[in-house]
Amino acid sequence: MAPPHGDASEYKDLLVFLAAAGVVVPLFNRIKISPVLGFLAAGVLLGPDGLGRFADDAPWLAWLGWLTLDDRDQIAQLSELGVAFLLFMIGLELSWERLKSMRRLVFGLGLSQIALATAVIAAGFMLTGQTFVSAMVLGMGLALSSTAVVMPVLAERKRLHGTAGRATFSILLAQDMAVAPILITVTVLATLAQSGGDLNPAVLGAALLTLAPAAIGLAALILLGRLVLRPMFKSVARARARGQGQEMFVAASLLVVVAAGLAAQAVGLSMSLGALVAGVLLAETEFRREVEISIDPFKGLLLGVFFIGVGSGLDIDAIVADPLGVIALAVAITVAKIGVIFTLARRWGLGPLAALETALVLGPAGEFAFVILTAGMVEGVAPPGITQSVLLSATLSLFTIPFLALLGQKLATRRIETQVDLPAAALQPPDSGGQVLLVGYGRVGRLVGEMLAEHKQSFVALDTDPGIVAGARREGLNVHYGDAGRREMLELCNVATARALVVTMDAPGKVDEVVEAARSLRDDLIIIARARDDRHAVRLYGLGVTDAVPETTEASLQLAENTLVDLGVPMGLVLASIHERRDRFRDVFQKAQTRAPNPTSRPNRALRRGLSAPDAVRPPATSSNGTE
Repeated sequence: MAPPHGDASEYKDLLVFLAAAGVVVPLFNRIKISPVLGFLAAGVLLGPDGLGRFADDAPWLAWLGWLTLDDRDQIAQLSELGVAFLLFMIGLELSWERLKSMRRLVFGLGLSQIALATAVIAAGFMLTGQTFVSAMVLGMGLALSSTAVVMPVLAERKRLHGTAGRATFSILLAQDMAVAPILITVTVLATLAQSGGDLNPAVLGAALLTLAPAAIGLAALILLGRLVLRPMFKSVARARARGQGQEMFVAASLLVVVAAGLAAQAVGLSMSLGALVAGVLLAETEFRREVEISIDPFKGLLLGVFFIGVGSGLDIDAIVADPLGVIALAVAITVAKIGVIFTLARRWGLGPLAALETALVLGPAGEFAFVILTAGMVEGVAPPGITQSVLLSATLSLFTIPFLALLGQKLATRRIETQVDLPAAALQPPDSGGQVLLVGYGRVGRLVGEMLAEHKQSFVALDTDPGIVAGARREGLNVHYGDAGRREMLELCNVATARALVVTMDAPGKVDEVVEAARSLRDDLIIIARARDDRHAVRLYGLGVTDAVPETTEASLQLAENTLVDLGVPMGLVLASIHERRDRFRDVFQKAQTRAPNPTSRPNRALRRGLSAPDAVRPPATSSNGTE
């Protein structure tokens, strides 16, 4: 009879990975070293050539075997999923219109880099005696760079939205889209090699037929995504609004990534390309920000698995056996790609420093080199001996990316370069800063938005009612689904560069959450919040709002204004008295807040100076009936 529980060793690798994520990486963060290097170093330490070596050499150290990674296949599968999550997050920053605006960089600079780098590297291998076919396979594999390492490193250094960052992203995007055609090309080259170099039209046609399933599958994936994604997430959002299943959004987001990746794999495309397409499709919906927050923790963990897998695969014995050869090959590959990318980046309009920063981070090999070169060995067109050496050098080059990124940043920040040739959409993130952030887009929020638009003040709005959001987006308004009570959501909406935050929700508790989250992110942000009554206004001033607008007070002032005007009192006198009374109420609320013992209270510089919000963003009296 089988035991009711599996062997505990089945979970050993998972335990080791969690230990690395929970101990080694925080330690690297504490000493100000990139978490990417932390995961890579953890992989080397916990791999078979790290602690595993001592466990095998000394019986009394056998317990160290519990601290090492054994199942590389399992790590590789999780690593591939981590790369897919990364591409999905990248897709969320895109839209079809934005991708179209970046076509010059993606399909121009990106594809020319792949072609020229492949030619240069292949020529180098041919000079060492490799055949044309094997040299081409090696060149195509090494021409690609590491999206999984470069993007997190640039994001950590806040370099993604500059000229070099957008050029780097465009090249990486072109490379990711080229993986499937490259794998098909490897098959064609294998057919060429098997036919003795006589590639007649019939043989070529049969090989190219392998493109048909991939093209059909990609088209089906796009069509299905457009039909299914928005209704699915709208249904999940409605259930969430009713307080049912807060985890459903996370589950739906995970389902989209995994399902899109597996569907792409089934038709011969890479899993990461399928995830990228799903991300681009979701980027056009109102749920983009909520999905990004839901996915982010999983992306970080799974990318950690990828980095640990790369580190554990480093064959230290092979490096020790021929250190100069391995290092020289890694340097040669990196230098060749840096030269190619720098030359092309300059030709495509980048300044010298931006071109150099782009070339430095993209010089080392990437994760898809392992996929392409392994496929080449399976097809028999990549000699195992030289290919294993190349993979070892490629792994070693991955470790240099954080240092090359630091070098590029140091060089690029010595002098600011102005670049006008890159499209604006390629240089700026979606919904870039300088806008008013409007929280709640019901009747009150809509009127505030209309007044902002009338005075040519741009805004981005958030609401948790999927019906309200869908209706606003049908009108072409910049309204998104999301909970502004979370710091992550406010950060995604660029609260760091927002001109003001206007909170129009009618639930006092939620208003307080948003104000507290926003004030914790920025001390100098102008915050205008809707208050239920005078007592709520006092509490909001204690939380640091610039202006609190109580419904009862504003309704009373509006009623008094209409009454006086209808009785024949001159409009100027009425407006002056209304403004005077409003300022008096504000002073009373502020003084009451100052007297009240409130541990969360913080001084408000704008209030001490007697500043008030513009009248254009004050909710009118009818806001007392607004519901969000």
